[in-house]
Amino acid sequence: MPFAAQTTAKNVIPMLIDQGMKQIEVMISGLSPRRDTTLRAIQRSDVILNFVHDMTPMPHNGCRPPKKIRV
Repeated sequence: MPFAAQTTAKNVIPMLIDQGMKQIEVMISGLSPRRDTTLRAIQRSDVILNFVHDMTPMPHNGCRPPKKIRV
């Protein structure tokens, strides 16, 4: 639901501007089309996007291989 994420960002940004915020830092987690649309909505606004930190967990060595069959 990228539309919902974009609408939420558009609704939150004017509230931040009213409180005096001019620059923001964003931390994003997960892989989805929502993150792209949210970042685009933030970039189109009057707020300066300072820093984007991707907090998506990444595996180090992958999955454990299956046991070998003993005969």
